Amino acid sequence: MARKATVLLLATALVTGGVAFTYRDALAPYVGSILVPMSPREAIGAVPPAPAPPPQVPVAEVVTREVAPWSEFTGFVAAVGSVELRPRVGGAIEHVSVPEGEIVAEGQLLFQIDPRPFEVAVETAQAQLRQAEALRAQAETDFQRADKLVPNGTISRKSHDDASAKRRERQAQVEAAAAAVAAARLDLSYAQVTAPITGRVDRALVTKGNLVAGGNAGAATLLTTIVSIDPVHVYFDIDEPAYLDLITRARPDGSGRAAARLPVRIALVTESGFPHEGVLDFIGNGIDRGTGTVRARAVIPNRDGRFAPGLFARVRLATDMPRQTVLINDLAVGTDQGRRYVLVLDAGNKAEYRPVELGPMIDGLRVVARGLTSGETIIMKGLVRPGMEVSPQLVSMAVAANGKTDLAAKAAAQ
Repeated sequence: MARKATVLLLATALVTGGVAFTYRDALAPYVGSILVPMSPREAIGAVPPAPAPPPQVPVAEVVTREVAPWSEFTGFVAAVGSVELRPRVGGAIEHVSVPEGEIVAEGQLLFQIDPRPFEVAVETAQAQLRQAEALRAQAETDFQRADKLVPNGTISRKSHDDASAKRRERQAQVEAAAAAVAAARLDLSYAQVTAPITGRVDRALVTKGNLVAGGNAGAATLLTTIVSIDPVHVYFDIDEPAYLDLITRARPDGSGRAAARLPVRIALVTESGFPHEGVLDFIGNGIDRGTGTVRARAVIPNRDGRFAPGLFARVRLATDMPRQTVLINDLAVGTDQGRRYVLVLDAGNKAEYRPVELGPMIDGLRVVARGLTSGETIIMKGLVRPGMEVSPQLVSMAVAANGKTDLAAKAAAQ
């Protein structure tokens, strides 16, 4: 077996009585092992380690932007106008022209009730009117005759008074007959059931040939429903602190009238952010003691018809005037036993532990409600502990179009 002159240090220093020994093997072909005495200081500090350079970490200056504080609520969409279409007169449905699920204009014909009974009623009322007019003409002639005869005593004063009363009676009968004609014509017009508002119509609940009942709302047959489209209302419930703040801003004079149209942002369940803008136009007059909330309402334009009654909506309502706000990326936020913190870069390039209170997201950045000030620089990521000196590498806090920061994009590229 070939002997090698390589010295194998077995990394063990045996310290006994203040003397250290190092074991070397195969120092020479004729030497099996040698114990070389060494002092303890030589054994421990023979090769001093070089100091490690500070780790390079990405850092970014916090973003400061004017942001209005806001709160989020959940609500639902409701139509400004909603109609249950019922006939005012009864009869057989002769024709149905409901464009189910489509937009109808105010006054558009939707149902036609058989008009023939109402046409007969109109003709009857007109005949009764003509009869009443003939009787009135006769009574007028009798009164004129009596009026000429009573001065010379040909007829008594009572006969004259009777003729005058009969004339007034016939006049009243004419007026009643004319009203009956108008009522009959009105019923005839009700045989055409038209849309009372412009909006989206539901399916037809009654088809051709069916008999429908008219009259008051309780007894009349439901034909279909129509809801208005533009604009729409969004109802939501706000808590007492938000109510007290809003009532001060919306009704500063205490009159109960809205003095300002407060802006509201709306989003549907499938939408990110709050792309729709509206205004607050109603706050309820009392707190529900069961829930501790008050009902509020916003009005939203709906020109494309995207909003439909009953849809779930997320509502963002400004709770104060805009102010300078610090925003950071979530990559820089750490968690310490339930507390949120960031590492701030101090003047000596050392990491400083800083607890923070976070708020909502705005355009991909996180609002810092408390803990950071404008102009401070924070460490974005890296294995860094508080007090450690680092070598900062400045990156941007801005969010790229793909939703990642510049730092995250670089990390993904590597």
